[in-house]
Amino acid sequence: MKDYSIVELQSLMTSGEMTSEALVDAYLQQIDSYDKSGPMLNSIIELNPDAREIAKALDEERQTKGMRSSMHGIPVLLKDNIDTADKMLTTAGSLALVDAPKPEQDAFIVQQLRAAGAVILGKTNLSEWANFRSSRSASGWSSRGGQTRTAYSLDRSPCGSSSGSGVAVSANLCSVAVGTETDGSIVCPSSVNGIVGIKPTVGLLSRNGIIPISHTQDTAGPMARSVSDAAILYEAMLGEDSLDKAAVERYKKDFDTDFQMYLNTDALKGKRVGLAKNVFIRHEQVDERMKEVTIFLETAGATIVDIDIKLSSEANQAEYEVMLYEFKASLGAYLEARGGALKSLKDVIDYNEAHAQDVMPYFGQEQMLASQEKADL
Repeated sequence: MKDYSIVELQSLMTSGEMTSEALVDAYLQQIDSYDKSGPMLNSIIELNPDAREIAKALDEERQTKGMRSSMHGIPVLLKDNIDTADKMLTTAGSLALVDAPKPEQDAFIVQQLRAAGAVILGKTNLSEWANFRSSRSASGWSSRGGQTRTAYSLDRSPCGSSSGSGVAVSANLCSVAVGTETDGSIVCPSSVNGIVGIKPTVGLLSRNGIIPISHTQDTAGPMARSVSDAAILYEAMLGEDSLDKAAVERYKKDFDTDFQMYLNTDALKGKRVGLAKNVFIRHEQVDERMKEVTIFLETAGATIVDIDIKLSSEANQAEYEVMLYEFKASLGAYLEARGGALKSLKDVIDYNEAHAQDVMPYFGQEQMLASQEKADL
C-alpha cells in the first residue's frame, strides 16, 4: 500500500475513489502481513474490533453532512498507556493491568480525536510502564506485548518507550499514531524509525486519562511520516481540559492553534538554529550526516549557531529524582481513580514479584522500587 499523506487520503475519500472503511481494511491487511506475520514487527498490541464499523459510519456521515475535520475517517493508532472506554484494554504493556477495570471514559485527547472524526484503529506496544520499571530494560519490550522490532532492521532497538507507535507509522500500518513522552519517548523512536515526532510543550495536550510517570514532564504527542501529517494530528488533539491543571494554565495564554497555517517552504527563513557540535563526535558517519543537515538548513534560509552544551550528570540525576517522587504519587492517583485490585505502586511491585516468571524474565523493577522508597510529594 502506498504511503498516502492525510491530504492525499482526504482527496481520495472526497472524490469517492476511496472510503475510510476500505482504508481500515487496507491497514488491517498491512498489519497482518508485516506486524503479525512476515517480518513480525510486533508493533501493535491490540486492534479495535469496532474500527471497520466506525469507519463505515463516518463514510456515511461524509456523504450526508460532510467532513468534520482534516482527520475525518483517518485511522489512528494509540500507545497502550492512553485510556479508551471501548472494547480495548489500557495496560501500559503490563500484565498487571490486563484484568483491571476498563477506563470509564476516553482520555481527553481520544475524545478530541473521536470528535474530529478519527478512527481509533488499535493500540501500540511500548516499553512496559513507558520505560519506568527498570534501569536495564529493553526498549519496546512489554510483558503483555513482547518485543517490538525496528521497521528498518529487525535486530536493532526500536527505541522507547513509544516504540510501537514509531514502528507502525514507519511501516505504513496506519496513517498516524499517538505516542507519549516524559524524556525522549517520542523523539527517540521517531528518529530511529525515520519519522516525525513532536513532544509538545507540557499542557498543550491534556494528560487526563494517560497512565503517568511525571506530571511535570509527561505529554502525549503526534507521530507521523511528514511534518504536515503531524501538524494535522496535533491540531485534532488540542483543547483545554479543566481536569488537567497544566492545560488550564497553558490555555490562559493566547496562542495560535492553526498549525497547518505555518506549513510552508519559507518557514526557516530568518530562523536561528543552535547546533551542539560537541555531541556529534561519536561516529564519523553521523558527523557526515550532520554536515548534510547543516547545508540543508542553511539553504532553506536558517542561520546555524554553534553552541557548546555542557552535559551535566548532576542535572540528569536531579531530573531522575523528580521522576521517582512524581511516579509514585501520579501512578497511585491514576490507579486509585481507575479502581480494581491494584491501587498503588506498591501493589504493582507486589504483582510483579508474584508473577516474576512472566513479568520479569529479562530485567527487574529497580526504578519502581526506588520510587516506592520516596516520601510523599
